Amino acid sequence: MISESKRVDTIAMFQHDDPINLASADTKQEVHTVGQRKLAKAKSEKPDEHFLTDNRVQYLKDQLIRGRLYLSLSGTRSNSLFIKELGARMNKIQKALGDATKDDDLPKNAYDKMKAMDQTLAKGKQIQDDCTAVVRKLRALIHTTEEQLRVHQKQALFLTQLTAKTVSKGLHCLPLCLSTEYYSLNFSAQQFPNQENIDDPNLFHYALFSDNVLATAVVVNSTVTNANDPSKHVFHIVTDKLNYAAMRMWFLVNPPGVATIQVQNIDEFTWLNASYSPVLKQLASQDTIDSHMKFQNPKYLSVLNRLRFYLPEVFPKLRKVVFLDDDIVVQKDLSGLWSIDLKGKVNGAVEMCENFHRFDRYLNFSNPVIAKNFDPHACGWAYGMNVFDLEEWKKQNVTEVYHSWQNLKQDRQLWKLGTLPAGLITFWKRVYPLDKSWHVLGLGYNPSVRQKEIENAAVVHYSGNLKPWLEIGIPRFRGYWNKYVDYDQAYLRDCNMSP
Repeated sequence: MISESKRVDTIAMFQHDDPINLASADTKQEVHTVGQRKLAKAKSEKPDEHFLTDNRVQYLKDQLIRGRLYLSLSGTRSNSLFIKELGARMNKIQKALGDATKDDDLPKNAYDKMKAMDQTLAKGKQIQDDCTAVVRKLRALIHTTEEQLRVHQKQALFLTQLTAKTVSKGLHCLPLCLSTEYYSLNFSAQQFPNQENIDDPNLFHYALFSDNVLATAVVVNSTVTNANDPSKHVFHIVTDKLNYAAMRMWFLVNPPGVATIQVQNIDEFTWLNASYSPVLKQLASQDTIDSHMKFQNPKYLSVLNRLRFYLPEVFPKLRKVVFLDDDIVVQKDLSGLWSIDLKGKVNGAVEMCENFHRFDRYLNFSNPVIAKNFDPHACGWAYGMNVFDLEEWKKQNVTEVYHSWQNLKQDRQLWKLGTLPAGLITFWKRVYPLDKSWHVLGLGYNPSVRQKEIENAAVVHYSGNLKPWLEIGIPRFRGYWNKYVDYDQAYLRDCNMSP
């Protein structure tokens, strides 16, 4: 016969949806935590008054969990008088709980109901002495709960991914309004100043490839705002033909001070075609489209997303460029990145050495080609803020390395979808680790990123699905992004966009 304290611990380790809606259980983790508490009741059926003073709400929930167990066990279920009494007690406990989240919210008679419930539960203990049945029932309940949890997790993941791909009315409205205005300008009014800086290798050059006007605006605005000398910063923006006019119009009406802007249309890169790039040839095949659409994410088919593997072709006259994703915010001057000696490496990046960021999470090591060439325990690194030495890139023929692996990948699953796994392979042993304070990730999926890390970071990255411009963005991180959006700007007001 197991002791009452052990049984309470065991009972509290499961979560079960009540079929008769007497109460809903907390999450498994909360229930497990409850189970670890030592309820001082082994010798007395009276609850510990000091415990109740601090934790009455949680104790009431514990009682409901134990009550639901007795409702489901054969020994107690066959005792109609006990079941009737227990049901009445549980209803009273549920009414006492109501919407209470702390002890002060409970009614004055909650303690009396608690004591009465303890007496009823003690009767249940005396009636039900079949430990084997208890264990069997608990196992069944745990299994059912875990299955329900898996279903809910899949549903939550699907809905999050679906929301991440949707475009809000405001973000849809903005490029339409900007494009209309752009085409009403004469040719001279459509030109940017300072175009003599575009190919000056002595300036600080940024590569930014995006079809999101507002996100791009935040990247540029935050970089310029925190720059020591904005006149030395040059932004090379490449977008698609649908957003080209809108992107140009935004920076014509919102120029970045004395910094230089260039906006290009990727469709005008005639050199980037299927005969040159194997990945473009693969993207054009129906098999690839069908395979990638299984994941319901069109970004995997985006040519714009692959342009990062062709930086020397995009910037043939530059020696070094900093690549920025459009879901980052710059918080400090970045000019120091150009003075970092990459020691013969091509890519300066912040490494990620947590278990879930190592190579074996991205590459298929069951394939002998991958197993032979890479270390499954090697640290990954982050895209989003990278320094690329374009001279070393050309010297080491990195684009051809990328092409050779893409040719090998055809008809074989060598790595996961996305640009990072392909980047890990292409830049293998060509990455120089930057100090972690240059680039802090996770603001788009991890609500536990520490405040100190964020404040010390030169760049914060909303990696993940919870982007700051979406309603599903993590509220505590949204302010870092909103800081660089002028919601009083005419186009944003016209499109009803607000924080």
